[in-house]
Amino acid sequence: MRQSSVRGERSRRRRQPDAQELGWDDSLYDNKGLPPDAPGWTPPEGGEVPPGDGDGPEAGGHRKGGRPRRKQGGKGRKVLRWTAISLAVLIAGTAGAGYWYYEHLNANLRKAPRSLGDSGLKKPDPNAFGQTPLNILLLGSDGRNSKKNIELGGARQDADRKPLADVQMLVHVSADRSNMSVISIPRDTRVTIPKCTDPKSHEKYPQTTAPINESLQHGGPGCTLATWQELTGIYIDHFMMVDFSGVVDMADAIGGVPVCVRANVYSHDSKGHGSGLRLTKGTHNVKGVQALQWLRTRYGFEDNTDIGRAKAQHMYMNSMIRQLKQGTKLSDPGQLRDLAEAATKALTVDDGLDTVKKLYDLGGDLSRVPTKRITMITMPWQYGPGERYVLPKPGDADATFAMLRNDTALDGKDTKKKPAPDPKPSTPKDQLKVVVQNGTNSTVTGPASGRASDIQRQLAGLGYTAAGTTTVLTSQADTTLTYHGTDRRGDALAVAKALGLPKSAVRESSSVTGLQLVVGNDWRSGTTYPKTSGNDKPADKAPASADAQNGESKGCMQVNPDYTF
Repeated sequence: MRQSSVRGERSRRRRQPDAQELGWDDSLYDNKGLPPDAPGWTPPEGGEVPPGDGDGPEAGGHRKGGRPRRKQGGKGRKVLRWTAISLAVLIAGTAGAGYWYYEHLNANLRKAPRSLGDSGLKKPDPNAFGQTPLNILLLGSDGRNSKKNIELGGARQDADRKPLADVQMLVHVSADRSNMSVISIPRDTRVTIPKCTDPKSHEKYPQTTAPINESLQHGGPGCTLATWQELTGIYIDHFMMVDFSGVVDMADAIGGVPVCVRANVYSHDSKGHGSGLRLTKGTHNVKGVQALQWLRTRYGFEDNTDIGRAKAQHMYMNSMIRQLKQGTKLSDPGQLRDLAEAATKALTVDDGLDTVKKLYDLGGDLSRVPTKRITMITMPWQYGPGERYVLPKPGDADATFAMLRNDTALDGKDTKKKPAPDPKPSTPKDQLKVVVQNGTNSTVTGPASGRASDIQRQLAGLGYTAAGTTTVLTSQADTTLTYHGTDRRGDALAVAKALGLPKSAVRESSSVTGLQLVVGNDWRSGTTYPKTSGNDKPADKAPASADAQNGESKGCMQVNPDYTF
């Protein structure tokens, strides 16, 4: 058992119950389961159960009737969906405790490379005010790397198994820090996991198609981040990963979190399904093991699937954020120290978040977002064949990812401003310099060769004879035309219209000079931009299938009638 603080006051820590005390019987489970002067520019002439969640031997991730066991099993594969807001703010509370303690907390943090993929996806250009959005991938690992993790998660036989990332959510903070969107992906979503290399063992993992939670086994969290980038086309700045250890202590340190159920619930049955959560109808302040049970419960909420569990976790997170913003739970310096100790020991972060100071600064960014502008959703999904896994829902999932790429809030409140009339072009066509770049460098599908030259020739044929290309490959989901300075917007809109691009593809950036056209993965062939329904009117609100929750929502979970008393 790890110490709760550097003072080593083990006696202050209450003993954690083991799996049997929590109602989890291990015997029921098996062990399976560019401007013109930029480098490379050339002129136009150059042309709840194992496996997975600790809810019982026959349970499945989403399928109501269960799913086949996978080889990597182990009870308790669902781990708390944690939020960067609370984690960063809580850790930050100890930053002034003294240099020695600060260094001690830094040493607690485990670090890993940010990305193990090589897609070439780049950070979005700053807007006209020099601001960029912030994307943080939050991961929950089911690793059994300590006695405490095994006691809380059970499945001792899985102690040496590589962990799975059964909890995955992306936190998107807008460039102006006015809103935040959180999107969860169901653990069994079948995706393409790109080629990754383990940074420690140097083992190479080939590209494959598998449930997204298995990406963590392909070299660590950097491969999960690379998988998300390939799936969504969103550049991810950081990741934060937490395991079972420290979860109970953190829940205790903040004094509990209010949650509500519409009926009595007992997540347990004779077949071993359930987390052991037992609550009567109404609101309860859950903490410690009970908070962990709430976050792990699948059997007992809604239709007994991971989708219902995600909703319960979003409710918990919203409630916790409201309490932290009120500042009523962490007034005791001792509580803060114990919490920081537990949190830093439980965290694995990318090499860009390798100090408490950086986490503190991150917390400052996150705390600027008002609660009413926080939106939490589950990725729109649909069942695959036989309901054995899920897939991103065509249309809805793509539209949701595009909103985050375009820094559009999921709450629909970014549409209140009346757009200004379009300005007229100010530069003759044959004098307008446009740099065309190939942005199709996907590690999954490979780059589409010659795209920059193809579109440059198309522009020349349309009269834009000063257009050139850059030989530098990049990766981008959407075709974009960026410009610097409001006086260039008219020119940019004229180029977009000539190519058939939607207005949404035209964006102002403080990091470019002139006009830069990046031909994205949405335009991998031909010289006519592919039209889709509503292409010029991108989504401005999360689709209904995303089951959005607002940060101020105080709803109650629907209880499955088979798990009530």
